[in-house]
Amino acid sequence: MDDRQIRAALDRHWSASDANDFEGEHRIYRDDAVLEYPQSGERIRGRRKIEASRAAQPNRKRFTVRRIIGAGDLWVTEYVLTYDGRPSYTVSIMEFLDGKVARETQYFGDPFAPGPSRAQWVERTT
Repeated sequence: MDDRQIRAALDRHWSASDANDFEGEHRIYRDDAVLEYPQSGERIRGRRKIEASRAAQPNRKRFTVRRIIGAGDLWVTEYVLTYDGRPSYTVSIMEFLDGKVARETQYFGDPFAPGPSRAQWVERTT
């Protein structure tokens, strides 16, 4: 796959994720894909287990992609994952093999109050 095809596959993946289309969301993964959540110390092996773990989550989710950058076999997506109205700022790092995701690592950052020590230099975005 060339970069345009991978980017199109990523666009379909994130659109399906936002629509809670679990089958469509997981077409991008190899059968032996590995998903890691370093912050919680979890690893899930296999596309079907990844899909099942996400389908079992009781929260209502929305995905807002902020940007996708990558080339070749390494792609990074920055997005806001909103669970039941609460945003979590997220980065997904996907490694491709033969046109499918072989490994994905996701990092989550919840909003936090701004620090007063830097207030004089900050432009608020929300």
